[in-house]
Amino acid sequence: MIIMSTDCDVESSLVYRGAFFWSWLPKSAMSWKFLKEAEQKLLSYVKSPYRTRYVDLGPIVEHDEKIWTIEINSDKQKSPLVLLHGFGAGIALWCMNFDGLSNNSRPVYAMDLLGFGRSSRPQFSSNSEKIEKQFVNSIEKWRTEMKIEKCILLGHSFGGYLATAYTLQYPERVQHLILVDPWGFPEERKNHHKNVPWWVKGIFYVIKPLNPLWPVRFAGPFGNWIVANLRSDILMKYEPILGDKTSIIGDYIYQCNSQRPTGESAFHHLLKGFGWAKNPMIKRFHDIHNEVPITFIYGQDTWMDQSIADVVKKERLNGVVNIEKIPNAGHHVFADQYEKFNDIVNKVCQE
Repeated sequence: MIIMSTDCDVESSLVYRGAFFWSWLPKSAMSWKFLKEAEQKLLSYVKSPYRTRYVDLGPIVEHDEKIWTIEINSDKQKSPLVLLHGFGAGIALWCMNFDGLSNNSRPVYAMDLLGFGRSSRPQFSSNSEKIEKQFVNSIEKWRTEMKIEKCILLGHSFGGYLATAYTLQYPERVQHLILVDPWGFPEERKNHHKNVPWWVKGIFYVIKPLNPLWPVRFAGPFGNWIVANLRSDILMKYEPILGDKTSIIGDYIYQCNSQRPTGESAFHHLLKGFGWAKNPMIKRFHDIHNEVPITFIYGQDTWMDQSIADVVKKERLNGVVNIEKIPNAGHHVFADQYEKFNDIVNKVCQE
């Protein structure tokens, strides 16, 4: 009898069985090669000249980790804008934003967070405080290697949580903190999920003991179909630039999440109950230096709790807090109304 000691062990067993089941296929549909190809297809729609490369971090979590990075206008002198993506995402999901955010000759950088996308996937700690430090250390080491003195730091969803954690520890490196529909701010509240989408409820209720996206990996080559059909709403957001080729988005999201899920496991260890953060940011927000201006950007129809921004603004008496809400947009506000989103971010950067 084999006793599985952790949620990761259980998933490893299930995914192994899935991989064995699909082993008759001539080649794996889940590989770094296919992830690279899917990313390149999306970035081909970016008109601005850009550069992608790995940034060596050294031993942040395990051994020699690397952060996959895209940079635009890196030779310009304005304060750079650094983008941190959300859970299960990667740099290519900003493909509708890169041109608009860089057309004023501002340096723009985006990274695949450690454990996600094409970045290294080390095994993080299972302790939530250590996990947060590991993510923050990786961002700081990346900043050092990139020789960025100070930046405008923007984070979406889980990226907003990490951007805040980074600013708490390194306020002198952040010129302005932009939080886009951030996750992990409110304290746990019972029965506060009436407007939460069904797929989110599935993640936190049905498959709570396991990593959130394990069915995508267990399904093997049919994981792509799961993403494309169950999250067709995300694919539709990219029609303005992709037209009838939105399947590229589904393929990219699938490839991002069919790899070794170490970032996903780390996120799982930060959770409490129905998707709440074990150490919510609202308890720590007052420790951010007042010299760092903060802007919240929400999609007006998001399922995230927007009232948390009002609480922060009310309690942060000596610091600047701006709140922007974009109509006809949801959680993925940067894609729902990308032109309005780009305009707001550019305005913040210019100020």
